[in-house]
Amino acid sequence: MALIIPLVVTLVIIIIQTLLPYIVKRTVVFGVSIPDPFVKDEKLLSFKKWYSFLVVLISIIGLAFYLIWYLNGNPPEETIVLTGLALTFGIMLVSMSLYFYFHAKTMQRKKEQKWVENVKQVKVTDISIRTKDEMLPWYVFLLPVIITLGMLIYTALQYQHLPEQIPTHWGPNGKPDAFTDKTPFSSVSLLLMLLVMQLMFLGIMESTKRSGIKINATNPSASKIRQLALRKYSSWMMFVISFLITALFSYFQITTIHTFLMDDAYVMAIPLIFLILVLIGTIIFAIKVGKTDKSPEFQSVAGVADLEEDEEYWKGGLFYFNKNDPSIFVEKRFGVGWSINFAHPIGYVIIFAPIIIILLIAILS
Repeated sequence: MALIIPLVVTLVIIIIQTLLPYIVKRTVVFGVSIPDPFVKDEKLLSFKKWYSFLVVLISIIGLAFYLIWYLNGNPPEETIVLTGLALTFGIMLVSMSLYFYFHAKTMQRKKEQKWVENVKQVKVTDISIRTKDEMLPWYVFLLPVIITLGMLIYTALQYQHLPEQIPTHWGPNGKPDAFTDKTPFSSVSLLLMLLVMQLMFLGIMESTKRSGIKINATNPSASKIRQLALRKYSSWMMFVISFLITALFSYFQITTIHTFLMDDAYVMAIPLIFLILVLIGTIIFAIKVGKTDKSPEFQSVAGVADLEEDEEYWKGGLFYFNKNDPSIFVEKRFGVGWSINFAHPIGYVIIFAPIIIILLIAILS
């Protein structure tokens, strides 16, 4: 179990990092906006191939060293997990370093070829596109909240049956390995953390729903389909993750109240099933959104470019700062999903306030 979890997570990270150049928006290459007629430039295609090749090569070497270390050293479970976590972050760090290298190369290529010079700048707006938006309504995200409120009530009714030591942390084998004295607050601290996370998902979903739908002038048809797909599937992805986290935390809470339900097989299997479902869902989401604007049937418009070239607002192609854009979340330039508009304080509140509250709950419990 201690080896399986790091291996599964690492393999999924490798798959996603390898596919990234091919599932991002078609007019963005390594965080650089490219006019649609030039997205298949030979140099740009070679950058993508080299990035993916190097990510796979370095990852295989890292995995080989990790497995050799595990097989020869017989390390304890905690060390296996921590080393696996270090390997995962190492692969992500290497991927990010390669990204910045090819980001600079792509920027240089764009300037050398003068792809945005001597073209007509236009802005495309579709006032009817909101009617086609299929994001989940906000009240759907209240379902996990209702489940958590029910668990809070049930815990209060069962308070006298709770053990004197309340679990506060679960190890890689799914069993609790840290405890605190029973108090009314510590008995529901796990559920309070869950409630904060659920409200964070609700806030992110509602903010993304209100974000602007940007249509690319050089290929409006493809960009419309991608934007609508991203919004639809990201809302479903957030709901599924919120629901799965609710199920996992509710299981931990139930086994805390009724310790006789803590069967070794279930304790090990349920967290692993949760992890596998989340990772599979992430891959499906990335591929499903990533392929929406890649069809050859989409015809690009020659001789035009977006009126608002927002290159200056993207720092390194990753961080978006634009106080003139009312959107709190915008589509990522490298990756599939959403990025914060760092020029808006409300974005920090939605993301970082829940993290601070969760840390406070953990400390106080």
